[in-house]
Amino acid sequence: MIRSEKITGTSTEGRAELRTLLDFIRPGDTLMVTRIDRLARSIGDLQDIVRALRQKGASLKATEQPIDTSTAAGKCFLDMLGVFAEFETNLRRERQAEGIARAKADGRYRGRRPSIDPARIIELHKAGVGASEISRTLGIGRASVYRLLGEKPHAP
Repeated sequence: MIRSEKITGTSTEGRAELRTLLDFIRPGDTLMVTRIDRLARSIGDLQDIVRALRQKGASLKATEQPIDTSTAAGKCFLDMLGVFAEFETNLRRERQAEGIARAKADGRYRGRRPSIDPARIIELHKAGVGASEISRTLGIGRASVYRLLGEKPHAP
C-alpha cells in the first residue's frame, strides 16, 4: 500500500496518513520512506515512530539512504540522520529569526498587516451596532471587538 502526505515533517501532530500507517502496520511489515527527513525532523519524533514500529514487530527502511532498522548499523545511521535533520531545522529557524531581527532593525519588516480596523469598530459601536453584528460584518472574533472597546463580553 502506498500512502503520501503533503504536510511538514517537523511534527507528528496532524499527520493523519502517518497515524493510519502506524495503526495499520502489522508484524513483519516494513515501512518504506524515500528519506528519513520526510518522515520526521525531530530525533524525538523519529525515535517515537521507530519505537512504535518495533512494538508492532515492523521495521523501517529508506530507499535513498542506507537505513534498515532491522540491523544494528541501520539503527545507528538512523539516529545520526535524525540528529542532523533536527539540527538543520533548528539552524533554519535561527537564520529566519536573525533575518527578521535584522529587517526590523533596518525598518524593513513590519509584520503582518492589521486585520482589524479600530476606527471602523468604534464607528459601528457608536452607531449602536452590537459586538456580535460588528464581528460578523468585519469578519473578526467577538472577543477582538470587546477587547478593542474595553468592554467585558456579554452572554449571548
